[in-house]
Amino acid sequence: QVHLVESGGGLVQAGGSLRLSCAASRTIFSISTMGWYRQAPGKQRELVATISSGGNTNYADSVKGRFTLSRDNAKNTVYLQMNSLKPEDTAVYVCNARSPSGVTMFDYWGQGTQVTVSS
Repeated sequence: QVHLVESGGGLVQAGGSLRLSCAASRTIFSISTMGWYRQAPGKQRELVATISSGGNTNYADSVKGRFTLSRDNAKNTVYLQMNSLKPEDTAVYVCNARSPSGVTMFDYWGQGTQVTVSS
């Protein structure tokens, strides 16, 4: 079951920019907090940024001022604009949708897209 479709990963030089996209179904997108996580080799999964259905954003300290997360409700898509990329940003980036489910929440996950930043 593929609930989230990601795109935009690739190879970029340090200091460059990249934009990731994550498209969700209308039903999921409308009620979900959307976010991006990343996992680098040898490291645990890290929360990068989230955006609520109302547009409130949160960012990891490591990406504040460089990354911007936005959502386009008409397209049911979130965008992660990544500027001033660093080699340490290299990771598999995974889209997440967190939706209400009964008394708790349910997480949908994308397949991941590789971002590689060269030195």
